[in-house]
Amino acid sequence: MKNLRSIISILTLSFLLSTAAYAQKSIVLSSTTSTEQSGLFGHILPPFEKRTGIQVKVVAVGTGQALDIGRRGDADVVMVHDKVAEEKFVAEGFADKRIEVMYNDFILIGPKADPAKVAGGNDIQAALKKIADSKSTFVSRGDKSGTHAAELRYWKGADIAVSPNLPWYKETGSGMGPALNTASGMNAYILSDRATWLSFKNRGDLTILVQGDPKLFNQYGVMLVSSAKHPKVKKAEGQAFIDWITSKEGQDMIASYKVGGEQLFFPNAKN
Repeated sequence: MKNLRSIISILTLSFLLSTAAYAQKSIVLSSTTSTEQSGLFGHILPPFEKRTGIQVKVVAVGTGQALDIGRRGDADVVMVHDKVAEEKFVAEGFADKRIEVMYNDFILIGPKADPAKVAGGNDIQAALKKIADSKSTFVSRGDKSGTHAAELRYWKGADIAVSPNLPWYKETGSGMGPALNTASGMNAYILSDRATWLSFKNRGDLTILVQGDPKLFNQYGVMLVSSAKHPKVKKAEGQAFIDWITSKEGQDMIASYKVGGEQLFFPNAKN
């Protein structure tokens, strides 16, 4: 009988522990590879989770895919970096509003030998024109991400039509880290967000060649997925995350994240 009571006590405790774990509050955050692969979320999420008890499950994909996850109602919060696409997301009713949260910039990376002779420039469109004219190898993410969307805008601004049919233009269909690995292996040019580049170790012969063009500004926004569209969205928990990341504490956490002494993201929430 004593053994039976012990077994029952153990089973009861196990059930209570599993129930508590199941009941833990959580949200799904659909975001970009740049925020995940740069290490930002590993830095800022533990303090939020400790303060609120809300676990954040990050799904890191390109911005286009991240928004599609939100459209399907498979995320509670979306945090991405393509203002045009974000505003379309809001206009379609998938979020009530878009809130700016932080920024950094894009940079043009390329081989130190610089066959297209773009080093030191601060005009991204002029640099891309030189790359196209010299038919120097360029690696594109080709994944409908925010970085890919920006890259296509710059090519269009340079009046250059790019496609995978061009022998020098290579699409990877991958996130920023894998695309940088491809560029490193091919000793090619590539557009990157600065944060992922600063966190990237496999640089090979690559270096920053073009930066400082105002067009390279890279703004991130955060949105709560509409619970009117998708009733299963965890509205209270998702709003708690947005409130925190745009608060002084959250903004200070973003500003404090550095790699090699360099700040990767700059908070600019208008709270």
